[in-house]
Amino acid sequence: MSITLTERAAQHVQRFLASSGEGNRLRLGVKPTGCSGYAYVVKPVQDVGEHDQVFVSHGVQVVVDDQSLDFLNGTEVDFTREGLNEGFKFNNPNVAATCGCGESFSV
Repeated sequence: MSITLTERAAQHVQRFLASSGEGNRLRLGVKPTGCSGYAYVVKPVQDVGEHDQVFVSHGVQVVVDDQSLDFLNGTEVDFTREGLNEGFKFNNPNVAATCGCGESFSV
């Protein structure tokens, strides 16, 4: 089981965590939503729970709960800029389909 960040994503996350004051780890998860079924959840956290797994990628601790790990195993997270837009890009091998707007996915 693994979750990885590209070097570019890790640099962005490190800057974000340093300025957020909300935690020193990145929580990655999924929640039911959207037209395809699930959406990614990304937020800073301080604590690690009993049902969490911690992955370290380029010096960043990525926390994933056991339920989300079933959907995220093998995912690589990148940070991209296209024109004026920037954000995380999830290279998730478990995704079977995405909605037209790209906000949700199904497995």
